[in-house]
Amino acid sequence: MPNMSLKKNPMPVQDACERNSNFKEVALGYTEEQAVSEAERCLNCKNKPCINGCPVMVKIPDFIAKIRERDFEGAYSVIAETSSLPAVCGRVCPQETQCEKYCIRGIKGEPVGIGRLERFVADYHNKNGGAAPVKPESNGIKVAVVGSGPAGLTCAGDLAKMGYEVTVFEALHLAGGVLSYGIPEFRLPKSIVRKEIDTLKALGVKIETDMVIGKVLSIGELISEGGFRAVFVGSGAGLPKFMNIPGETLNGVFSANEFLTRINLMKAYKDDSDTPVQHGKNVVVVGGGNVAMDAARCAKRLGADVTIVYRRTLKELPARQEEVEHAMEEGIEFKLLTNPVRINGDDNRRVKSITCIKMELSEPDASGRARPVPVEGSEFDIDADVVIMALGTSPNPLIKNTTEGLEVNSHGGIITDESGKTSVTAVYAGGDAVTGAATVILAMGAGKTAAKAIDEFIRNKS
Repeated sequence: MPNMSLKKNPMPVQDACERNSNFKEVALGYTEEQAVSEAERCLNCKNKPCINGCPVMVKIPDFIAKIRERDFEGAYSVIAETSSLPAVCGRVCPQETQCEKYCIRGIKGEPVGIGRLERFVADYHNKNGGAAPVKPESNGIKVAVVGSGPAGLTCAGDLAKMGYEVTVFEALHLAGGVLSYGIPEFRLPKSIVRKEIDTLKALGVKIETDMVIGKVLSIGELISEGGFRAVFVGSGAGLPKFMNIPGETLNGVFSANEFLTRINLMKAYKDDSDTPVQHGKNVVVVGGGNVAMDAARCAKRLGADVTIVYRRTLKELPARQEEVEHAMEEGIEFKLLTNPVRINGDDNRRVKSITCIKMELSEPDASGRARPVPVEGSEFDIDADVVIMALGTSPNPLIKNTTEGLEVNSHGGIITDESGKTSVTAVYAGGDAVTGAATVILAMGAGKTAAKAIDEFIRNKS
């Protein structure tokens, strides 16, 4: 019998008053009964519109049908046909603007909880020791992947399934890219990331860490001396942006990139951390995206009173609704229609407050959102000993500066065609290195597209 409830099965979560002081995962996941009940809400539409909303084209109705039959391993096999990171995607993808946006059930109620079901299936597979993938027969052809984030891992996995000998070069000491250094443990446990990477290794993917391509080796050297027939650049966007206001060089001002890297990669929240981070009493986070929510929620877990400052209203806030709701439940204050104008320090050059100005919305700007303009004479101070700038990131220029002939746009993003092909022969790129900071699933889609193009390129050259 189909489940015609207008609402999704609720996701069990930690109590807000408990979770805001620990780094354990907030969402606890569906039980088998909840997953089957949610799967029964799917109408198995003839035209399957949800698939068109998925950048990696997961066969969504097919895997949901397997859940209804309680064939959870079968559901995993369907997802794994097109997705290399199902346990990750089920947790951090913005399904509400992708697959679930096109779900027919969403017309007169809530869409099917596709992301929650994907997470359930992946967790079931991992918990119950599902069969490891079989390494395909090698074709003996080497391909290099620069960066082990979602774009690089997806490209590597797809090429490995085709029989290529893939080596991933990661600049940091731990693989995973933004999955490891950017997204907090309470949203994406690192054990999940390691499990997904182990699956790729079982396919034959090699990962070399502490390899800063552009320093240790150049892209050209990978091809000319390393014997790689093609290179995919998925090096992400790790260069933080600032506002260029007075006081940004004071002690206690962080980019969200640095703050989250210290927390997630270096475990600075632990008492015995070798690389501790400043624990503020009053923390102000500037920005309104998912990264701002992550930084604010981490600071809260370190014991701070946290305020998010955003220059537009809640309606324009770009972060996922779920993340905003979780942040509010955890006691984080939002000061909307507010923008910093300077950061104030004490005699020791430590942050003591941040001066903001009230904003009002005017005509839409180039982004299509209402343009915020200052309200004259409305300046006020917020007490702060730590300020975190979560204003977005752009691609690191290292690859561009060390790769002759590589064309980039005005924002530093590598220019490619639709297939991921760059201006340099045998070099492809995708993900945040091309688009600037975007979502995990869009990066995965770019990695998948480039893998197909690389295969066609090598076949045509053979």
